[in-house]
Amino acid sequence: MKSYLIKPELNGEYPIAVHADGVYIYDADEKKYLDGSSGAVTCNIGHGVKEIIDPLYDQLKNLSFVYRSQFSNLPAEQLAEELANLLPGDLTRSFFVNSGSEAIETAMKIAIQYWQDKNHPQKTKFISRWNSYHGITNGALALSGFYERRVRFTHMIEHYPAVSAPNCYRCPYQLAYPECGIACAQELEKAIHRIGKSNVAAFVAEPIVGAAGAAITPPEGYYEKIKKVCEKNDVLFIADEVMSGIGRTGKWLAIEHWNVEPDIVALGKGISGGYAPIAATVVSDSIIQVIENGSRIIMSGHTFSANPFSARAGLEVIRYSKAKNVCRQAELMGEQLQKQLQDWMMYTKIIGDIRGKGLLIGVEFVRNKETKDPFPPEFGLTEKIVKEAKKRGLLLYPSSAGLDTAGNAVIISPPLTISKKEMQELFHLFQSVIQSVEITCEKEGKL
Repeated sequence: MKSYLIKPELNGEYPIAVHADGVYIYDADEKKYLDGSSGAVTCNIGHGVKEIIDPLYDQLKNLSFVYRSQFSNLPAEQLAEELANLLPGDLTRSFFVNSGSEAIETAMKIAIQYWQDKNHPQKTKFISRWNSYHGITNGALALSGFYERRVRFTHMIEHYPAVSAPNCYRCPYQLAYPECGIACAQELEKAIHRIGKSNVAAFVAEPIVGAAGAAITPPEGYYEKIKKVCEKNDVLFIADEVMSGIGRTGKWLAIEHWNVEPDIVALGKGISGGYAPIAATVVSDSIIQVIENGSRIIMSGHTFSANPFSARAGLEVIRYSKAKNVCRQAELMGEQLQKQLQDWMMYTKIIGDIRGKGLLIGVEFVRNKETKDPFPPEFGLTEKIVKEAKKRGLLLYPSSAGLDTAGNAVIISPPLTISKKEMQELFHLFQSVIQSVEITCEKEGKL
């Protein structure tokens, strides 16, 4: 049957998903898939949760849509209050949008408007990192140091990435922590000086790098130095927590692992657990006060911003997450899985590194463990792994490995509510996938 739906691979074949429950998704043939990626690191509390579905049904019966310039609505007000009470410092003001890309672009606009209202209109530049991904819209893509996703559109976007990611497995300085002195953090100050601090509005970073680096996790002290550099140079710090936020790493925000408070946070994906499209730009009260005393309006907005149905989904997901203590669950289950993977890694031929926090775990694959040489891009190792996993009933998230045009990795990120038994099933499925792919690599002379 001909399909009229544009899919990620235009000639690809995709099974039709028909229902889901907990950590499992079932297709039209009733084949079961263990959702080891939470979709796109989104379904934080799993599928088909009655405590979310029932309130959403009630919301649809009462109020499905109002336009933000005409009305506020109770779910949006309550969700904003929940976030204000949940997040650290004075991150108390929420602007709701539809996707992580929009949340990042809104953060950028608020940062520029803040400096305009402080009589520094020339502060319009952003500094971001290579090996990063902030979204697919032009502003967010301009921040993204993800070669494969930006190369086709370079002529359309700004050239923001300026500093290296804190990738200890592949240190850009060929040094080792802690002797390196965290040179990658010091790089930010150099970049600010080159651009001129009077021109820089904000530094934007994923606390743990997602799609562009398979959970690249910085060493201790990195973000503390970053924050000091930003404060010293009057540069705002925007944390992109679209993938890592709402309990995914064992804390409500991943940046909390380093006791650093950003000025603006972008949330998405897990904020509604996939039950409705919603994302948020959460802004420090001190920034909003400047704008309230200046232009008095945030120059951003979308038709479905603060939609009551989506806001209700976010509200119920956060309430459920708090009640189930998903942060602690993510921490414990992540520690268990990482230990199993680390112990097993020495017996594998192609796993070079395991990294991440909580249930945001990256696995990088190499052709040679000693030299860390990647597989040639044309071999398509990541695609082979993801396809073999899907064939065996395990969903994995394909990722770049922190190299510009080469490198292979996946992210393992099941729902935070996964049980110990389900986690063991995930681990054994993953083992079988890697063992099978290693045999393929040997047969094709790649090892």
